[in-house]
Amino acid sequence: MNASVAFYTLGCKLNFTETSAIGEQLKKAGMQSVPFEQGANMYVINTCSVTDHADRKCKRVVKEALKHNTDAFIVVVGCYAQLKPKEIAEIPGVDLVLGAAEKFNLVHHLADLSKRPKATVYNDNIKETRDFVPAFSKDERTRTFLKVQDGCDYFCSFCTIPLARGKSRSATITETLQSAQEAAQHAKEIVLTGVNIGDFGVDTEETFYDLIQALDQEVDIPRFRISSIEPNLLTDEIIEFVAQSKKFVPHFHIPLQSGSDELLLKMRRKYLSELYVSRIQKIKELMPDCCIGVDVIAGFPGETDEHFMTTYNFLKELDIAYLHVFPYSERPRTTAYKMDGIVPNHKRTERVKMLRILSEKKRRAFYTSQKEQTRTVLFENNTKDGYINGFTDNYVKVRVKYDPILVDSLIKVKLSDLDSNGTYLATENMLEPILA
Repeated sequence: MNASVAFYTLGCKLNFTETSAIGEQLKKAGMQSVPFEQGANMYVINTCSVTDHADRKCKRVVKEALKHNTDAFIVVVGCYAQLKPKEIAEIPGVDLVLGAAEKFNLVHHLADLSKRPKATVYNDNIKETRDFVPAFSKDERTRTFLKVQDGCDYFCSFCTIPLARGKSRSATITETLQSAQEAAQHAKEIVLTGVNIGDFGVDTEETFYDLIQALDQEVDIPRFRISSIEPNLLTDEIIEFVAQSKKFVPHFHIPLQSGSDELLLKMRRKYLSELYVSRIQKIKELMPDCCIGVDVIAGFPGETDEHFMTTYNFLKELDIAYLHVFPYSERPRTTAYKMDGIVPNHKRTERVKMLRILSEKKRRAFYTSQKEQTRTVLFENNTKDGYINGFTDNYVKVRVKYDPILVDSLIKVKLSDLDSNGTYLATENMLEPILA
C-alpha cells in the first residue's frame, strides 16, 4: 500500500508502545510514516479516556489532521474508541473506529483510503478480548517502554480501564524476554509498562517477580525501570530483588489515590493506608536514596475537608519524592459515577493545587538529599537553550551543556549545583568517563 501515515497518541506510555506496534504493522504493509503536519494520506489517533479532557482532545486532533489534509483517512483507536465508538463515529471526518480487539488488525480494514460518508465501527464485546499483543516504543534512543501486561481485573470504582481494555493478560516470560531483547537493541533503558504490571502472569501461572529475575539475567541492557505498580502487588521479594540488582534502578511509582481508609474502601482499592506505609518503609530501609512517586486523586465523591486533610497529612509525612495529582473526573459506567457527595469543581481545583505545591516541596527535598552524591545519568537528545537533560538511576533530573558525545550515553555525574528551577546543573569537570 503506497501511502503515508501520521500518528497522534493520547494518554499513557502504554498507548505509545501500542502506537509503535501499529506503526510497524503499517510499515510492513508498505506505508510510510510522516510528521503529523505534513498532510498524510491517513491519520491514526490512539486515544485515552481516563478524563473528559482526553475525550475532548480527540475531537481537536481530528480537526487538526483534516486541516493538514482535508481528504485524509481518519482512524481512531484506543480506550475512547472502545468505550464510546458511536460518539467517535459522529465526529466529522472520522472514517474508521477500532475497539480493543481490532486495533492491531488495522491493516486488514484498509481496502482503500477513500473518505467514507459514515464511519465504520468495529467494536467487539470487551469481555471477549483475550489476545495479548506485545509492543515497545521506538521514538527515542535512550529509553524504550516495553509493554509486559494489558487489561485489569480490579474494577476500582472510579476507573473505566477494565471496560476499555478487558481482563488482565500477558505473554509468557519466554515471549516477553524475546520482546525485551529486541527492545534492548534500540535503547539503554527499558521501562516495564502495562495497565497493572504487578498482575503479570495471572493467566500463565507465572509472576512479576519471576519476570524481573529473568529480565535481569537474560537481557543485555544497562537499565530496567519499573513503571507504576500497585502497593498490594509490590511484594517484599520484589523490593529486595531491586535493592540488590545492578540493572533494576531504585525508582518506584506506587498509586495511592487517597490517604483515607474510608475513601480507599469506597474506591475499591486492594489495600489500606497501613499497607501502603509498610511498602514505603521497606523500600527506604533497603534503598534510602530510592525515588518514590505517588498517584493521588483529589475530590472523589464523599471526600470531605477532613478526608482531604487526612490524605494531605498522610502524604506530607511519607518519605516520597513526587506526586502525580489528578482531579476526580466523572466517568459514566463506573460505580463512583452514581455516588452521592459530589465535590464542587472549585474545591477539586483547590485541593489539586495544594497537593501539587506539596509535590514540588517533596521533589526539592528529595533532590537536595542527593546533593554531593555521584550517580549515573542517562543523557537524552532533547536539546533546549544549548543544554540536554538526563536522569540519574533514581530519577533526578540533570542538565548539561550540549555535547554530541554525551547523547544516549551513561555518564557518572557529581550532583553539586541545583539551579533556580530545582534541576541539577552539571559542568564538564563534574563528568566522569563514559560508561556505555
